[in-house]
Amino acid sequence: MSGASPDPVPPGSNRPRRPYVLLVMLAAWALAGCEGGRDPVVPGPGSGIAPNALRGQSITVGSKEFTEQVILGQITVQALRAAGAEVKDETRLAGSVTTRRALTSGEIDLYWEYTGTAWITYMDETRPIPDERDQYRAVARRDLRENGIAWLPYAPFNNTYGLAVRREAAGRLGVRTISDVARLARERPADASICVAEEFLSRDDGLPGLEAAYGFRFPPDRILKLDEGLVYDQVDSGERCNFGEVFLTDGRIGANDLVTLEDDRRFFPKYNPAPTVRAEVLAAAPALRRILERIGRRLDTATMRALNGRVDIEGLTEEEVAESWLAEQGLVPAGAGLEAAGERE
Repeated sequence: MSGASPDPVPPGSNRPRRPYVLLVMLAAWALAGCEGGRDPVVPGPGSGIAPNALRGQSITVGSKEFTEQVILGQITVQALRAAGAEVKDETRLAGSVTTRRALTSGEIDLYWEYTGTAWITYMDETRPIPDERDQYRAVARRDLRENGIAWLPYAPFNNTYGLAVRREAAGRLGVRTISDVARLARERPADASICVAEEFLSRDDGLPGLEAAYGFRFPPDRILKLDEGLVYDQVDSGERCNFGEVFLTDGRIGANDLVTLEDDRRFFPKYNPAPTVRAEVLAAAPALRRILERIGRRLDTATMRALNGRVDIEGLTEEEVAESWLAEQGLVPAGAGLEAAGERE
């Protein structure tokens, strides 16, 4: 959802459509969890990933470069290797648009994308769909039809944007909601300082859209652009900004004792993540759906925030976090995904 300057040209807009027979088949597969009477995020029976489920398959896995995306990418890389696939690791690509373009061009075969990002950034929509299931269905149907990209069942966590303030400043500034921030910007503009990452400054679902929805503007000289990882510490210190753009699943919110403000006008879209897979890859390896569904349904907000914190706060690598979580969940024996990679080198 973040990490690089966005490109206003929707990736894949000139991509030829797949044959309709294949699209119809894959549409049924991709949406079966939502429209077959079964919730895609409710755990079902079975555990563990069959070691030969993807034997003979070659799959390239990508991700964006920020912590949560790399964790999701590494979980996927290790799980697919443990299932017998030959996996090329192309995680840590530079930003949303670059990663999406890598998928639609065939440079990678799959990565985890957020429903809100696809709807707003890639599909050029300006009004998010409030219900997360309806948002997922709209994105999945359209992307399959127009671009040959299948969306597998989404995970329950919602990594939407938010505005945060340090706890002790919230009372002093009199802010509990984003509407309170709008009032503050009008009445006491010197206190309406905000730290943001570059991408948030130009996205329709970022600062421009937020200001339009709430009818205010942060004073230009009170907007500080920083690397994403520095925002949390700066808001905590209060030296350069009172508010900051955050992701709601980031472990640094709790670690820095920040308070997230209520989005009382429900501006920010739903950002449920789902594996996005090129249609021909899913057709050749239908076991991908079940493997990634078993992973996704275990990823609620508390879990994802904890996994992010193990990297950003405790200092573990994304590979280490992925390995230990897969083992804790009984999905992959400890080290199996890494061992499979070593055997092929």
